[in-house]
Amino acid sequence: MKEFPDSPRTGPATPVWPPISVIMPVLNEERHLREAVRQVLAQRYDGPVEVVLAVGPSQDRTQEVADALAAEDPRVTVVANPTGRTPNALNAAIGASRYGIIARVDGHAMLPEDYLRVAVETLEETGADNVGGIMAAEGITPFQQAVARAMTSKIGVGNARFHTGGQAGPADTVYLGVFRREALHRVGGYDEHFQRAQDWEMNHRIRETGGLVWFQPRMRVTYRPRPSVPALAKQYFHYGRWRRVVARTHEGTINLRYLAPPIAVLAILLGLLAAPFFWPALLVPGAYLLAILAGSVLTGRGLPPAALVRLPLVYATMHMSWGWGFLTSPASLGRPG
Repeated sequence: MKEFPDSPRTGPATPVWPPISVIMPVLNEERHLREAVRQVLAQRYDGPVEVVLAVGPSQDRTQEVADALAAEDPRVTVVANPTGRTPNALNAAIGASRYGIIARVDGHAMLPEDYLRVAVETLEETGADNVGGIMAAEGITPFQQAVARAMTSKIGVGNARFHTGGQAGPADTVYLGVFRREALHRVGGYDEHFQRAQDWEMNHRIRETGGLVWFQPRMRVTYRPRPSVPALAKQYFHYGRWRRVVARTHEGTINLRYLAPPIAVLAILLGLLAAPFFWPALLVPGAYLLAILAGSVLTGRGLPPAALVRLPLVYATMHMSWGWGFLTSPASLGRPG
């Protein structure tokens, strides 16, 4: 933020808050879109704010809701995203936006009212190219509560601070993100080949070109987890599948944290296959089951009983789906040269 100098007439220096473009990829968000846009426009932020909605071919009234929002408020713009894919939507919205700071927000995100203010303060204080905070998973049903606990636990998601929290500082990636436009231009925007993991991949390129990605725990965005085992399994299967594509595209970006789920999947499969011929092989899946049960007891404190009993299933679904997605990721998903 710049400041006007003190003068006898104006008194103390007055902050000048830069304008922000909020970009939102939107698909099948009829239920949540109006409230999500309202929360953006109601931010406690003293600078100009515009919202650019990139709307995909939805199966509900999302397009109608988006058009109505644009008709009601000149700060809202709607652009088309014929592919329906997230990175394409983000690039289309960036192209239609006007301002030097660009904040990515999802169509069902629930932002704290000082989100943009904290983001701009952090950009100014750190000199970062991208700042972001915590994906604060909060569940409503017992299953969602179990998923939320797993998504904020190191047993479930490793040590990623945007899931588990921690001190502010440099990070590999952050949730959503508030960017300087010049950084997005420098790296060529989102890679539209990546149907998943596009945020991690983009932040990797920002860091590789000398930029700084900064984790700010005060930027806490509420996230509603998947409501069922099939939906959760599909989500984490694709996370694992596309994380391997990132590893193929950018050498040296994989470590033991990412390899743990596929190693566990292989060990359990080998144990089960060998068990008819060598019964001690069952100790491998048995050890995993005991570890998951013990981890659920340790991390499930304070959960309602109905959520606690679901926690082992949630952990196993996340681990096995991510690992299987990583192992079966086809080479054809590799980024074309």
